[in-house]
Amino acid sequence: MKSTQLAGSIAAAGLVAGAQTMSLADVCTVSHVQSSLPLDAFIGLEIKTSSVTASPVYNVSVSDQTFYPDGTFDYCNVTFAYSHAGRDDSILLGIWLPAPDAYQNRWLSTGGGGFAINLEGDLMPAGLLYGAAAGITDGGFGAFTTDLDAVFPSANGTINWDAIYNFGYQSHHELSVIGKAFNKNFFNTTASSSKLYSYYMGCSEGGREGWSQVQRFPEEWDGAIIGAPAIRYGQQQVNHLFPNVVEQTLGYYPPPCELEKIMNLTIAACDELDGRKDGVVARTDLCQLHFDLNSTIGEPYYCAAETTSENLKKRSAHTKRLTVSNTTPAQNGTVSAKGAEAAATMLKGLHTLDGKRAYIWFQITSAFSDAETQYNSDTDSYELDIDALSGEWVARFLELVEADNLSSLDNVTYDTLRDWMELGWRRYGDSLQTTYPDLSTFKEAGGKIIHYHGESDPSIPTGSSVHYHESVRKIMYPDLSYNQSTDAMASFYRLYLVPGASHCATNAYEPGPWPQDNMAVMIDWVENGVVPVTLNATYLSGEEKGSNAQICAWPLRPLWKNNGTVMECVYDQASIDTWQYDFNAYSLPLY
Repeated sequence: MKSTQLAGSIAAAGLVAGAQTMSLADVCTVSHVQSSLPLDAFIGLEIKTSSVTASPVYNVSVSDQTFYPDGTFDYCNVTFAYSHAGRDDSILLGIWLPAPDAYQNRWLSTGGGGFAINLEGDLMPAGLLYGAAAGITDGGFGAFTTDLDAVFPSANGTINWDAIYNFGYQSHHELSVIGKAFNKNFFNTTASSSKLYSYYMGCSEGGREGWSQVQRFPEEWDGAIIGAPAIRYGQQQVNHLFPNVVEQTLGYYPPPCELEKIMNLTIAACDELDGRKDGVVARTDLCQLHFDLNSTIGEPYYCAAETTSENLKKRSAHTKRLTVSNTTPAQNGTVSAKGAEAAATMLKGLHTLDGKRAYIWFQITSAFSDAETQYNSDTDSYELDIDALSGEWVARFLELVEADNLSSLDNVTYDTLRDWMELGWRRYGDSLQTTYPDLSTFKEAGGKIIHYHGESDPSIPTGSSVHYHESVRKIMYPDLSYNQSTDAMASFYRLYLVPGASHCATNAYEPGPWPQDNMAVMIDWVENGVVPVTLNATYLSGEEKGSNAQICAWPLRPLWKNNGTVMECVYDQASIDTWQYDFNAYSLPLY
């Protein structure tokens, strides 16, 4: 069901008993919020009534967004703080509540990105548009705009474990339990027989936070919408350094335009392997099986000179304003054998010096963002540009020094990267790794999961999501066949690979569809029993902007027939096999 259809059915369903007699102005007051706080509901949590703020906001319009459709709504903007008994801390919550006549007994927790535990108000409209109150937490870091790395370590050599556990899972759990109880009090539905439906939405770090909730607190949720999750944290964060080490090992630092040319040639060559020529590679597995990167050698490339602003902390949600300018001259040349070798080595994924797999890389059509080199005008050459997010992870969270990046990668080898990955896994395995594969309790509680990942994601490997899905399947259904276990898991957990999509967003290089109305789809599944056999999506750009598309559920793969006019979801064992990984660089299983 499309979001517009769902919105109509919601409006027809009626209002919460008694709430329709109150206006937003009536309830959106400091005194009403204070009287609605669940002060005695949770042992060990002390809510601070004096911290309350409340203000009504009217006629908010949203359009051209990634995670929700166009719409207009009013809401009450509430903030308040709480602390833990015995600790000198303060955690700030932000909650947007719909007008009483729009409220539909729903709660939505939203997640963050990078080292940020929230995205401020970016995801909150996804709840308001469907009659849900929506919330964020600051994790106790001091403000909604303060990231984990600002409070870690406590001092050089000293781990701030409170911050780690808050970021890892605890603050989001407290957001949901406090937020839902407050929600009921605010709308005076505590005595109502109407169920409060509880949902989660997040992508990237927000996706990892979603899994942290489903895995640890399975009975808290009716539905979780999880995008491109940054799970397997020990491996994921170090993985951004892999292309830097490839370049250093090969002694070749390709101009960014050369790698972009390789990517564009790959997309063009693999476009029609899915049965349709549309500039979107919906079958990266077939591309991997049939495309030879060496065919790009000798192809000319050209990029005009440009000055760009680089985010000092790449992929961090709250530091976009911390930028430096880089000037790159015009790039004119042909794809070299060294350039093709560098690309092929990266796409193979991290292997130790003795050939054992330590991690996965991005799909063959993804941008080489992590591999970008920087131009040195003094030497008129390109040189290493250490990935800031990954460099900071190693310096700050592994070496425990207050530094925003590594100063160099001298003497760093593929084995070093593996060792860093294992150190992060060991140290933060119970807080940030977030790969617990037994979701039985969540399933038994009736919860549903929509898990999606862009197939051309250049930040978190698409295969990471596939590997976790397969880990859950094997752990939960060890005695069933592949098809039987897949079908059994699909009753509550479905994975969708979004053709051409980038990291938590559409892709400038491939104008494919995007699942914009996942909230509507999830509500239909949870509340109406409508199973999303395929995931509804919309083209948000390009010639097909506004048109509808359907995304196949894993392990089925899209294949267009009848001259690209009919899409079918097919089973292709050879393709499925390209997504299977044996992480034999570790002695323990890596879920």
